[in-house]
Amino acid sequence: MTGFPLPVGSMPTVGYGCWKLGKDKAADIVEKVITMGYRHIDSASDYGNEKEVGLGLKRVIDKGICSRADLFVTSKLWNTYHHPDNVLPACKRTLSDLGLEYLDLYLIHFPISLKFVPFETRYPPEWFHDPDAKDKKMEFEQVPVQDTWRAMEKLVDAGLVKNIGVSNWNCQGLRDLLSFARIKPSVLQIELHPYLQQPRLVNFAQSNGLVVTAFSPMGHGASYFNQNCSTLNEKIIQEIATEKGVQPGQVILRWGVQRGCAVIPKSENDDRIRQNLDVTGFELTDEEMKKIATIDRNMRFNDPGVFCPAAFNTECPIWD
Repeated sequence: MTGFPLPVGSMPTVGYGCWKLGKDKAADIVEKVITMGYRHIDSASDYGNEKEVGLGLKRVIDKGICSRADLFVTSKLWNTYHHPDNVLPACKRTLSDLGLEYLDLYLIHFPISLKFVPFETRYPPEWFHDPDAKDKKMEFEQVPVQDTWRAMEKLVDAGLVKNIGVSNWNCQGLRDLLSFARIKPSVLQIELHPYLQQPRLVNFAQSNGLVVTAFSPMGHGASYFNQNCSTLNEKIIQEIATEKGVQPGQVILRWGVQRGCAVIPKSENDDRIRQNLDVTGFELTDEEMKKIATIDRNMRFNDPGVFCPAAFNTECPIWD
């Protein structure tokens, strides 16, 4: 198989992101958002809540709110499972936890290969190889991306995954991947919001046929322990929202959608859940898009080059 299996537009433009969704709430909230109209659910083994997300999926299917075919479910291969021997078991564990027979999209979560941790030892394994060690740190495993990708392609061949892609990948990484991929990556998922607009990376990915998905699309620093930083508070965003008669968050998501990207916001507030899905009833003018472009700060919240030394005693830059 060659080419891009995912036609542009087949993945719902607005999805619901399950990162930091507590286990005690996950099933109920997934059921709620799908009942409200969401059909795109973004999960990952590292989020530690896939069993609960799967329970929410089961409820809506059992109740006839939607069918499995109506849903677009994404998950991600964690860093400790990059070796080809571990890709299939990792995917099967995710499918088992979600209660699904296939994924619509499976992404390599980071371009970071860590030493394998058996499921029975710790799942999800997170970043430390041995969190009980005196000198605990991340431990890398030298696995070529090509080897991991070949195993990802076999998941498509086996019918376990419909599309494969990458997350937190840069332009050079995409060039390398595209040079050898038999099944081309369908999606690039990256941090993307008005404070981190990354136009060259977005344009490069889209020009090569990838759908770009924005995680943390609101640019809300509280998710990363930066309570005082949020694009929602930007004067330009608020003025446009007032002019349009919508909420600032809707303006931000509409900006992402008009760039040709999918967005996966996360909220547990009923009003904001509804508002986040309602971004098709208005458009931003070219002038408004240009105004939002001026607030780009190249501010990256989710950067392993920053949080890995600080939290995991290990240097691990991926954007330098």
